[in-house]
Amino acid sequence: MNGGRRAAGRVREVFRPGGTSRADDGFRPGGGSRSDDGFRSSGGSRTGRGFGGRLRRRGVQLRTGVRWKIAAAIALVGALVAIALSLVVHNAARVSMLDNARDVQDERIQFALRLYSSASQRQTLQFGTKVDDPELPQELRQKVLTGRRATYVEQKPDGVPDIWAAVPLADGHVLSLHSRFTDRSATVMKDLDQALVIGSIAVVFGGCALGVLIGGQLSRRLRKAATAASEVAQGQTDVSVREAIGGVVKDETDDVASAVDAMADALKQRLEAERRVTADIAHELRTPVTGLLTAAELLPPGRPSELVRDRAQAMRTLVEDVLEVARLDSAAERAELQDITLGEFVSRRMSVLSTDVTVTVVHESEVTTDPRRLERILGNLVANAAKHGRPPIEVSVEGRVVRVRDHGPGFPEALLDEGPSRFRTGSTDRAGHGHGLGLTIAAGQARVLGA
Repeated sequence: MNGGRRAAGRVREVFRPGGTSRADDGFRPGGGSRSDDGFRSSGGSRTGRGFGGRLRRRGVQLRTGVRWKIAAAIALVGALVAIALSLVVHNAARVSMLDNARDVQDERIQFALRLYSSASQRQTLQFGTKVDDPELPQELRQKVLTGRRATYVEQKPDGVPDIWAAVPLADGHVLSLHSRFTDRSATVMKDLDQALVIGSIAVVFGGCALGVLIGGQLSRRLRKAATAASEVAQGQTDVSVREAIGGVVKDETDDVASAVDAMADALKQRLEAERRVTADIAHELRTPVTGLLTAAELLPPGRPSELVRDRAQAMRTLVEDVLEVARLDSAAERAELQDITLGEFVSRRMSVLSTDVTVTVVHESEVTTDPRRLERILGNLVANAAKHGRPPIEVSVEGRVVRVRDHGPGFPEALLDEGPSRFRTGSTDRAGHGHGLGLTIAAGQARVLGA
């Protein structure tokens, strides 16, 4: 469908009968190598996508790849670990250096005590020692007065502590000394902190790079799996998700791929079984229906005979359509491509199929397609317009684009959203006017042509 466009008519079906793909919505059943051909089906009075795809309304979403999530997680964990280790190392180094400084002060106070205790050196105070220093911390003074030698770290507002050492004297006084935590020690701590910061940054960036590497590999495997799964969903049953992701490392991605492959195989077998049952039933019905139609031809003229012949012919058409759908579902059909003049071909076929269709050739073009399948698609779409729409029915050819338009109410939203489905006509008011196989066959033939 042409999203957002509206017209007075019921439906507009657009064909590009040659080529492979184009960025429009809906059918692209073209064959050959021309890139701008295909089929597109669109409604006149409703907005949505064509039969080739579902109507999708997507908001703007911010997507974050797996690799970046993993990289961010590893970087965050690395940063937390680096910060924790840096704090531990910083505190351990500081405690170690303070312990060393206290040991040095302890040795100095012992040496100063020996000198002070000597009668000849009693008046000599070494290393800046003092007796009953008024600045001596009260906690250290009380400790020393118990008769024990002690050291003490006094914290200062500027962050550089004083290292004290004190020892009791025999006469009840206290000999003490103190010094600032050396500039050299502060420099060492500063260099250590700088190294820890640089190391932490390196750990964060290294973890981020490692996360991108690990997450990138996982992301590539997931993207390959998603691509393969999409191909399976589009009907390429020979695609294996497990083979698509590759790799020699076994992880959870392989488990997911194997599960998807198993599910696809099970669905394939079930669909194949249903297709065979449908084909077998239709094939078995063909002979008795043909006999019924032949017998109806032998009935005497009259209205009842006409009704019997009409119903018998409708049943035969239904059986043939079911067989055609089964063949299309088997993916065994192959297009027989030929070069044709599109406008001339459409005009000639429409003159045979219907006299109530107006054909306009705006611009002639040479295309490569399968004439038989193109005729089948044209016939089904024109028949659909005649059954469910209102005249006039208009067919226009412009280059490689063919448009079929009537002036009816348009396709129902369910049909635009989900595409044609067998035995579903789209609305209750169409009951008795078809079996829902015409558009299904048109879509299947379009796929054979490369849509």
